[in-house]
Amino acid sequence: MKKIIGITAHMDDGRHIISRDNIQAIAKSGGVPVVLPNVTDEVVIDHYVQMIDGLYVTGGGDIDPTLFGEEPHPNLGTITPDRDAFELQLLKKCLKADIPILAVCRGCQILNIAAGGDMYQDIYGQIPKQLLQHQQRAPRSHQSHYVHVTKNSLLHSIVGSQFIKVNSLHHQAVREMGEGFKVSGTASDGVIEAFESEDHRFVVAVQWHPENLFAAGELSSVRLYRAFLEACN
Repeated sequence: MKKIIGITAHMDDGRHIISRDNIQAIAKSGGVPVVLPNVTDEVVIDHYVQMIDGLYVTGGGDIDPTLFGEEPHPNLGTITPDRDAFELQLLKKCLKADIPILAVCRGCQILNIAAGGDMYQDIYGQIPKQLLQHQQRAPRSHQSHYVHVTKNSLLHSIVGSQFIKVNSLHHQAVREMGEGFKVSGTASDGVIEAFESEDHRFVVAVQWHPENLFAAGELSSVRLYRAFLEACN
């Protein structure tokens, strides 16, 4: 029987928005994609947790910095407080239940906050050195920079290489890791590009957008989604 994968969605003007690439990456990897509306009622979230076999946390806008004890940086973009509140509750419950999680871009940042970590509100304004172009001026499926993958990490075992080439569409990034998590991939400028849990059977987070690369048939992204679905079994 195929496994049900709960997928979080971007919010815009009261609407839930999810890209076709996110849906197809789950469906073509063998899962049943189910979009989870942002409802902060704990009873509803408990039903979500009981219903799903895995959680896929997608990308989107910026995250409220007061959630990790900071006030807004001048370069902070649009935030969606309802989505922040919903995903934090959902992630904490899924982590406690040891439900497999794959988190991408904004998803990796909110996952780290749920685990007690924090993030850069704007890497260009808060990291005092020259950085790569992390907001690429190219199609979403273009692989614009490299990630060094940590040997002996779960991510390394999935992608089968110490260097992978990824797309890059972010200006925020993970800073201090949450408890029980370890970095498993970095860009050449030191920005954290991937991390994973040391305590759960499968919790993997990446800063790039593998769904767009999956749509283009890129091998490491295909392997990532397949590994996620296998963990859900």
